[in-house]
Amino acid sequence: MFLIVAKYLIPKGYRGMAVFPFVLVKYDFDKANGVFVNHEKIHLRQQLEMLILPFFIWYVFEFLIRFIQYKNKDLAYRNISFEREAYTNETNLNYLKNRSFFQFLNYIKLK
Repeated sequence: MFLIVAKYLIPKGYRGMAVFPFVLVKYDFDKANGVFVNHEKIHLRQQLEMLILPFFIWYVFEFLIRFIQYKNKDLAYRNISFEREAYTNETNLNYLKNRSFFQFLNYIKLK
C-alpha cells in the first residue's frame, strides 16, 4: 500500500479514496488517522479479491441502484455494500487479519 496526499484528485466532499495499490488522502494529517486508513485498506482488500476492475464496475452499478432506491447520493454512497463493510469495521484495526473472502456480500441488504 502506498499512502499519498493528493488534494486535487479526491472528489469534493470526500477525504480519501483507495485505488489499488494506492490510498489517496486529501489532507496530510489523515495519513496518521488509523481508523481512516483502515477504512481505505478494507477497500484495497475488496479490490484485490475482485481483481480490481470488477470492483469499480460493481461499485458504480451498486451506487446507481442505491441512488434509485434512496433518491439521495449520500444515502446511496453510504449503502453500497463495500462502504457498509468498511464503515462497520473501520474501528477494528485487526479486522483485515481475520476477514473472510467476499465479506462485503454480507452487507448487500436491501431495505
